[in-house]
Amino acid sequence: MTIFHVREIIPNMKDPLPEPSPLDPAQLDRQIADRLKALRLQRGWSLDDLARLSGVSRASLSRLENAEVSASAATLGRLCAAHGMPLSRLMYLVEEGFAPLIRYSDQPLWRDPETGFRRRAVSPPAQALAGEVLEGSLPPATRISYERPPRPGLEHHLVLLDGALAVSLDGTRHTLSAGDCLRYQLFGSSLFETPEDAGARYLLFLV
Repeated sequence: MTIFHVREIIPNMKDPLPEPSPLDPAQLDRQIADRLKALRLQRGWSLDDLARLSGVSRASLSRLENAEVSASAATLGRLCAAHGMPLSRLMYLVEEGFAPLIRYSDQPLWRDPETGFRRRAVSPPAQALAGEVLEGSLPPATRISYERPPRPGLEHHLVLLDGALAVSLDGTRHTLSAGDCLRYQLFGSSLFETPEDAGARYLLFLV
């Protein structure tokens, strides 16, 4: 049996393709605002209901739904948990069908205004498909925490492409180097951290 190292399978790990340009911030804020409001109304929730379920203040929710502020990764994480869906399904309409081929330039790219974290939907969610693939890029000295998962038991497979990354799951810390894979089912809190001298770029497979 031939064993391949991740660097042989992905030879350009150290020299990635130029990232697609992020969507226009104002346009993306409006898109997310409309999506958040539509989801809340579909569930018959008031702003007070969602504030209680998510831990995000009513005033902040109102400003988000009116596209007056940009949503951070931490805030979106709380809303994901309240709605019981991963971030990609919260941010974008889920395709009923799906295109077999998604060009690199067509993969949606979002940037967290607070931390600079970049999230690219390599394989966006579709109703006919069970999983999705994301690429995350964290700058050096970045810390992003999530209080609870969008859906308890959601299966994750994280492959660190380059850089250095520490992931804490329910208080258990895992330190990853390039090529390492962290597999887990998420039931509680999670924390992503990069050191001061290195960022991190990874692929995340959700099932």
